[in-house]
Amino acid sequence: MRFGRKAAPGDVGEPDQVSANGPTDTPGPHDDADVDLEGQEFIDLGSLLITPAGEMEMRLSVDEASGEVLAAVLVNEAGALELRAFAASRNEGSWDDLRPQIVAETVRLGGTATEQEGPFGPELLCLVPVQTPEGEPATQASRVMAHQGPRWLLRATVMGQPAVEPALAGPWEETVRNTVVRRGRDAMPPGTPLPLHLPAQARRVDGPAPTDD
Repeated sequence: MRFGRKAAPGDVGEPDQVSANGPTDTPGPHDDADVDLEGQEFIDLGSLLITPAGEMEMRLSVDEASGEVLAAVLVNEAGALELRAFAASRNEGSWDDLRPQIVAETVRLGGTATEQEGPFGPELLCLVPVQTPEGEPATQASRVMAHQGPRWLLRATVMGQPAVEPALAGPWEETVRNTVVRRGRDAMPPGTPLPLHLPAQARRVDGPAPTDD
């Protein structure tokens, strides 16, 4: 299992092909205190236990300077899903507080952010103008969703065609529902990212990944 190390926080590493079944029949996302993980298959990233719904590649966004794992990203030919978890409290660090910040950043980038109702409650559909590698104008679409748990907030961002085509969104939404958050007992200010780490069977790659050329 190999993961690339990238220079920018938004970059992702080399993929690992994974597929598994969900940890419970109860709709989630879940707190680890509420599920029995014995005998279940999942990717253990520390604060996130992820069970992809179908064939997806898992990548990790890693900060080059600190080596900190910033986010988990699942990818297939249709689109991608980024998962991040944060400390929260009942009155601070909530999704209601975070949405206006995402809207402001989207507008700053020249895009639009529209609030709509989704399977996990209020969500944002963000459309940002970009350029293709060939220099042609295009639009980058994403659906930003969140789920509030006990002292944590899970933020899930669906990117690509599944963000705008409901027929393609099913596996990504199911993956979010299957996700288990391990908050831990440490005191953390609201908004602090919950720590992620490489799976035990993974090894870090400090240089560029080899190519098939």
